[in-house]
Amino acid sequence: INAGDGVGEHPTQALLDAFTIWDELGVSLDVAGGDSKSEKTHTGQLVIIMLGDLKHGRTVHSLAKLLARSAIKHELVLRYCAPPSLEMPSHVKEYVEKFPNTKQEEYTDMREAVQGANVLYVTRVQKERFDNVDDYEKAKGAYIVNNSLMKSATSTMIVMHPLPRVDEIATEVDSDPRACYFRQMENGMFVRMAILALVLGTP
Repeated sequence: INAGDGVGEHPTQALLDAFTIWDELGVSLDVAGGDSKSEKTHTGQLVIIMLGDLKHGRTVHSLAKLLARSAIKHELVLRYCAPPSLEMPSHVKEYVEKFPNTKQEEYTDMREAVQGANVLYVTRVQKERFDNVDDYEKAKGAYIVNNSLMKSATSTMIVMHPLPRVDEIATEVDSDPRACYFRQMENGMFVRMAILALVLGTP
């Protein structure tokens, strides 16, 4: 069980993130019992934006790979939106390319990226990953999700974040029902309980 390894991967986070998307949107999986119990039922493409520091963001590395290889019935579109020099690493994109049901797109303008999207997955710019503080200061405020941005999004787009946040999501968004990062955090407890039960052989 890996709970995160620096700038590499974070598989348990990816599992709880995938569960949250399935549960919140009513996504269908091509497996037994794969239909969500949510009142919502997702149809059409599944468009997921990954926003922020994608270079160092281990959560998005794992999530992109997991979603691409998952049993999601919908055509998957992954939109990467990052500041210059913090783009999604090529090794992640090359892995995702192996799966024909997944399309990858790159953006720099988050207002363009949110058009028609189902999920906005936000990551913080991680100060501890920078050798130069000036480079961090230039990048940290590149994208801020606020009520103004949310007006550009669909009424059903959910906002996710692995937490903790700094200032990349304004606190005014917390009261928006589309903000599901606190529900996502709670899902983490249940998903990790399930993983431990599987490892320990608990019935």
